[in-house]
Amino acid sequence: MKKVLVIEDNEDNMCLITFILHKNGYETVWAENGKKGLELAIKENPEFIILDIQLPDISGFEVLALIRQSEKHHIVPIIAMTSYAMSGDREKLLRAGCTGYIEKPIDPETVMGEIQRIVGEHRENINR
Repeated sequence: MKKVLVIEDNEDNMCLITFILHKNGYETVWAENGKKGLELAIKENPEFIILDIQLPDISGFEVLALIRQSEKHHIVPIIAMTSYAMSGDREKLLRAGCTGYIEKPIDPETVMGEIQRIVGEHRENINR
């Protein structure tokens, strides 16, 4: 079973995201803050990472940068899933190294398709 790391401080959002991922055959590991997320990214070697940007300890931008600096995880797909939706934020996150961006509140009917599209496009780009 493929493993996904979900870095999300809101338990309701985490439950919804993990429910959807489990329903689609993924195992999940949850980190409620950025520091634990970094630790688990290294320890668990996830297939991809769902990253909230507004975390209680360090920002999602910092988590993203630190994961991208890691030799082992610099190409793991990282999908920002956030309500941090100011004008230009999507582009800023993509430039900073996110593979994709999904705005909250998520639509349970379409979010898995969005995740699969983002991860699939990432794999295609790496294999070129």
